[in-house]
Amino acid sequence: QFRHVQQLTYSLIEWRSQILSGTLPKDELAELKKKVTAKIDYGNRILGLDLVVRDDNGNILDPDETSTISLFKAHETASKRIDERIQEEKSLQQSLDLRGQPIFNSTHTYSLYVNFKNFVCNIGEDAELLMSLYDPDLSKFISENYLVRWGSNGMPKEIEKLNNLQAVFTDLSSSDLIRPRISLVCQIVRVGHMELKDGKKHTCGLRRPFGVAGGHPG
Repeated sequence: QFRHVQQLTYSLIEWRSQILSGTLPKDELAELKKKVTAKIDYGNRILGLDLVVRDDNGNILDPDETSTISLFKAHETASKRIDERIQEEKSLQQSLDLRGQPIFNSTHTYSLYVNFKNFVCNIGEDAELLMSLYDPDLSKFISENYLVRWGSNGMPKEIEKLNNLQAVFTDLSSSDLIRPRISLVCQIVRVGHMELKDGKKHTCGLRRPFGVAGGHPG
């Protein structure tokens, strides 16, 4: 149980740093705060502490302004949600991967680090490279895009980032790690004229799909 609570604490410390950084968009900040309060409530339950009832935004309900019936219903809903989370975690802990080893604990979060070295493709104009994680079995993307703007001269548009194009896909859970397949997909978008030799100003800056490539992260 000590190790379990330790991992919960590490997650809260990391998320707290992200919140205090002040760099998150408003919608991501609200979503992260919900994750933090859910993690706190979960930790209180497994430690046998009191359950704090909250509203949809994760704020603690004021007993002086909330009726007894509303507090009771909110308590029931929160308790049921936490119990379901505990049962889900127990099921994951009891499962084995294909090698017969216990899968990663569901309270962990994982990240994938990508270091972009070079892009070689004869386009003739500027391009945008969109990299993201993709589940081929569900036919859907499971992450946001990492965008790299590439110039027609074969160099990054932001030249100061040369040899320093890096990204981290964060908050990958145990359910992501046990997916049968995950691919790193790179979509290429050409940005320029309708035709490579077209000099008409009204066709400048058009974004057109050019290619796509993918592979399994190592």
